[in-house]
Amino acid sequence: MAARKAFVTGITGQDGSYLAELLLDKGYEVHGLVRRSSSFNTWRIDHVRDRLNLHYGDLVDQNSLMRTLELVGPEEIYNLAAQSHVKVSFEMPEYTASVTALGVLRLLDAVREVDLQARVYQAGSSEMYGLVQETPQTETTPFHPRSPYGAAKVFGHWMAVNYREGYGMHASNGILFNHESPRRGENFVTRKITLAVAAIKNGLARELHLGNLEAKRDWGYAKDYVEAMWRMLQQEKADDYVVATGETHSVREFLEEAFSYVGLHWQDHVKVDPKYFRPAEVDILLGDPTKARTKLGWTPRVTFKELVRLMVDADMEGGGKPVHPRG
Repeated sequence: MAARKAFVTGITGQDGSYLAELLLDKGYEVHGLVRRSSSFNTWRIDHVRDRLNLHYGDLVDQNSLMRTLELVGPEEIYNLAAQSHVKVSFEMPEYTASVTALGVLRLLDAVREVDLQARVYQAGSSEMYGLVQETPQTETTPFHPRSPYGAAKVFGHWMAVNYREGYGMHASNGILFNHESPRRGENFVTRKITLAVAAIKNGLARELHLGNLEAKRDWGYAKDYVEAMWRMLQQEKADDYVVATGETHSVREFLEEAFSYVGLHWQDHVKVDPKYFRPAEVDILLGDPTKARTKLGWTPRVTFKELVRLMVDADMEGGGKPVHPRG
């Protein structure tokens, strides 16, 4: 019996790398879309690269999407690619919209044009809630994005719903709350903190500059969250799901946990820098994962404290330098 084929956009990112590992462990033939560039950015998947089938393409180029989908003929498609940094989206709103919003439309329409009977996962974000209308946030909470990134994700979400309802496509939205890991990009606040902790502990740095310390987020472990993605596409009917821990913690709490873990006081090293504040702040995000738990049988395994510590451990192992851990 032939292995099931999965196609993953954003396979070189944090979520893509964990999802690739999960799918390979389940016996899938895994194909990934990578952008052509002058330098390699495949460190997150290098350890499994010889087991993957990588294809050049881009969400801004629908022809490349159609070509690749026709060639691969996947049963499952996971759209994880995006310009995913919230602060950068204020500086590059048009590019963010082209990739994160219109890229979803291009992919969905390519699936329709090629006439694939594939199941599609669309990666949503808790940033779609923005100026939250209720707490905790559920699948029915109205969206009120506060960034170009959040607005682009809202567009992608509703495109998936439209193609599901209009064309009968098996398209599911995962509304994922913040999920971190040692593979998180170095310009995201959690990884900035754990890298700084390791650098300061190893005498390579003295200070860390951050923005809003009072922002509260629902933080989970990325490796846990990709399992929820897979479970969505195993359902008979497509649907939308919040994926979260159901707990919220502030940036200040993350700092406290990370610095105290290595015997440091964060107040001695952290400076609040106005340049890191967003034009429009999102104060609190807290997801209600009841539907994912009851319908998908999914629950997060790694606690907030465990997450912070495994990220600090990975960066301490690297000596406080921005290396590329696999954890």
